Amino acid sequence: MKKLILSTNVTLDGFMAGPNKELDWHFDNWNEEMAEYAWQLLNNVDTILVGRGTYEGMSTFWPEAAVNPIIRKRDVEFAKRMNDLPKIVFSKTLTSVNWCNSRLAGKSDVEEVAALKKNRGKDIILWGGIGMAHSFIEHGLIDEYRIWVAPIAIGNGIPLFSVHRKLNLKLLWSKMFSNGVILLVYSPYK
Repeated sequence: MKKLILSTNVTLDGFMAGPNKELDWHFDNWNEEMAEYAWQLLNNVDTILVGRGTYEGMSTFWPEAAVNPIIRKRDVEFAKRMNDLPKIVFSKTLTSVNWCNSRLAGKSDVEEVAALKKNRGKDIILWGGIGMAHSFIEHGLIDEYRIWVAPIAIGNGIPLFSVHRKLNLKLLWSKMFSNGVILLVYSPYK
């Protein structure tokens, strides 16, 4: 059975985004060391889940990055992998998607993910989609949390955890990067 991995950036005070879904702090600290971990993660999944907002940003960036002659070879490889992997887009407003290997979810979020997890293959990654993350956390669908904690506080915003029940997590491992970002990897106690 596949694992569903939620990989997300949060502020030190626990927010995935600002109050209006701002992500202006998101990549201030991104460095080569973090890119290597992201590359390893990307190579251990065979499906990417995204919400509408993340889809709209990624679908304009990654196809161009794959053919951009001025970016680094590793970034081109990452872009090609992003373009090649199957992507499932969860949206209540989109009627079509055009990024290669993308499709709109056919069932409810919870049913679609539960069915995907039963398949054989590599793991599934959830990138973006604050509402999706909240729903999947609430329904107990997340098997692993990869929380990239940025050394910045924004005071208010949309929290990662907005649970209506107790959620016990077990720390599997952590990694501190030279720029102050800490990657915390948890699994739920079952």
